[in-house]
Amino acid sequence: MTNTQTQATGDIQEKIQEELEQARTVCDISGSNSAECAAAWDAVEELQAEASHQRQIKPKNALEQYCDANPEADECRLYED
Repeated sequence: MTNTQTQATGDIQEKIQEELEQARTVCDISGSNSAECAAAWDAVEELQAEASHQRQIKPKNALEQYCDANPEADECRLYED
């Protein structure tokens, strides 16, 4: 995992913790069956899904990195049928 991916994962984990605390507070105040409580937990679930998606992104290999930097190189040409 690259440093940028690690930082992004750390940032999203921080946001998840913030949303968890907010969801607990909202549910304590408005009740566990309220629409506000459900919306707060939906926000937590969306962030958790995004964190899961970020973990699944595989890092680029050396050739992919080279081609990103040098798309005109012979090694990076794409041929279509």
